[in-house]
Amino acid sequence: MTATASTVRTLHVSRLHLVAVASAVPVAREFVYQTLEYWKLNDFADDAALMMSELVSNAVKATGLPGRQPKPWEITAQHVMAIQLRVVGDELFVEVWDRSSDEPVKQTVTAEAEGGRGLHLVEALSKNWGIYRPPAGGKIVWAMIATAQLPNPALDGSTLQLRVPDDLKPQDGPVKDQASIALMQRVLDGLCRLL
Repeated sequence: MTATASTVRTLHVSRLHLVAVASAVPVAREFVYQTLEYWKLNDFADDAALMMSELVSNAVKATGLPGRQPKPWEITAQHVMAIQLRVVGDELFVEVWDRSSDEPVKQTVTAEAEGGRGLHLVEALSKNWGIYRPPAGGKIVWAMIATAQLPNPALDGSTLQLRVPDDLKPQDGPVKDQASIALMQRVLDGLCRLL
């Protein structure tokens, strides 16, 4: 019996729950920049932030209140979304969960069109992208970037904390739990495929 060398693949995950409103887009971008700076993957931050912006914009359109900032009592479980960055080895995943089962559609755009390029940008910037339907419900739209380098966060015991205004935080409860379960299911399914 001979021993075979196996490659160790590291796993880094950072997640944030948001209310699906227009102001979630800049919060999501800042989350990407802060997380990738902490992981020392700054070279991929611009592309990842642009992809996250497009995916969050689609989630806001699908489940949120895109036209205005809602009053706190107008926010329902339908308006909770979750974003996640995950690095497995040298692959960076940008993931957005929302409760809608409707798939985002790549639109045919003309040179004069002012919008509709989001998924085209995601496709151009990513190595691969797709839609995952977790058992917990809703959908996760994801995109993957091959980084060719491993994350290297400082192991000094500090934690990364992104401050989110209180009026943008979703309430704790079953929908926030559903989002967390859905995203973790995608992580577990990915890990199982590695075995």
